[in-house]
Amino acid sequence: MKPLFDKVGIFGIGLLGGSVALGLRERFLANEVHAYDPDPSALEDALALGVADKVHTAPGSWIGELDFGVLAAPVGVLTEVGRQLAPHARPDSLWTDVGSVKGPVVQALSGVLPNFVGGHPMAGSEKAGVEAAHAGLLQNAVWVITPAPQTPEPALQRLRHLVKELGAYPLEIPPALHDRLVARISHLPYLLAVALNRMVARDEHQELLMFLAAGGFRDLTRVASGSPRMSRDMVVSNREALREAVEELRAVLAELEELLGAPEELLEAAQAAKRTRDSLPIVKRSLLPTLHELVVQVPDKPGQIAKISNALGDAYINIKQFEVLAIRDEGGAIRMGFASAEEREAARRILENIGYRLR
Repeated sequence: MKPLFDKVGIFGIGLLGGSVALGLRERFLANEVHAYDPDPSALEDALALGVADKVHTAPGSWIGELDFGVLAAPVGVLTEVGRQLAPHARPDSLWTDVGSVKGPVVQALSGVLPNFVGGHPMAGSEKAGVEAAHAGLLQNAVWVITPAPQTPEPALQRLRHLVKELGAYPLEIPPALHDRLVARISHLPYLLAVALNRMVARDEHQELLMFLAAGGFRDLTRVASGSPRMSRDMVVSNREALREAVEELRAVLAELEELLGAPEELLEAAQAAKRTRDSLPIVKRSLLPTLHELVVQVPDKPGQIAKISNALGDAYINIKQFEVLAIRDEGGAIRMGFASAEEREAARRILENIGYRLR
């Protein structure tokens, strides 16, 4: 099975960059994954965790060997990193980013990096760093694609295809509209979480408040546990759209304050809020945190699942979880979970002996 790309570069090997790298590796979409990061410890972790095949702390001629590049640096330095890489990039290579602000990035890098298409996977966690990365983070996630008027159509088609192969859903919208929407459903909730924690920290009864804080407060303020520096860069980069959202929130809070004296009207507002909240789509992620995983590349031929299952069954190896990751014209991949590392390694040896490629 021929992968979509030979060599891929991930520039910024944190949660999202690492998750994209793992998705590319697990689904056999790249032969070789390179990681670039100014932090040597992050690169050491990337190698140790099997996120990347090769690592780099500086740009160089190796960038010209890449078929695909993903900018996953913090949004505050993302455009600067893109400009530094541009002189090394091959003219026919494809480039994208995973930043949460699109307008300034698309404007700065379109026509600078070859075949650049802005992107933003709507997936994340309060945890940060490559050690928190996992391919399942992208499973069933909406991946926003924000082309510019000058974006080459072939590049757009290639990114659409890749997003689907990674198990996500591509959604194309203009960069400015993306920033307006994300200001309301992502950046404003972060500021609100900071504000609520700030209010508690300033109260004379702070310790008692923290002792009484239950699930509702914890759920509402969870995003404040993420990386403060990355979150700061995120909201500052989208400050104009975020200021508009803050003004809207002020007006809504003023309306609700007035309704404190009108219980029936407040009940109607609460019921409307419940309907909106209950209608949010549920995103199911494919995570196997307690199992020892193995991913097998399979050709598009009949009987592959039976062949794998029989080979492991004959050796009395129990497959605890079995998931088909992708099926393309050339073939696909299967993820299996085992109860122990010993069973996983025994399964690896058996399947390699009968000709399968594994990760």
